[in-house]
Amino acid sequence: MIILGPVKTEKAIHKVEYENTLSFVVDMKATKKDIAAEFEKLFNVKAYAVRTFVTAKGKKHALVKLEKSVKADDVAAKMKMLA
Repeated sequence: MIILGPVKTEKAIHKVEYENTLSFVVDMKATKKDIAAEFEKLFNVKAYAVRTFVTAKGKKHALVKLEKSVKADDVAAKMKMLA
């Protein structure tokens, strides 16, 4: 399992609403290609771009930007990230 779970902070919710981007905590050894492949497999949605970073607490996060034709709100609602 590469994607460990969604990030549900206020900043992450803002990215969903205004930047069409979802945030996830991922495995430290995962590459961008691995993350994109698993995301597309899990949600049946094409990832436009994947950015990763490691937090000060030592967790790796991935920002998955979606195509404009797909709403991140819909994917987030399926994950019960948004009400």
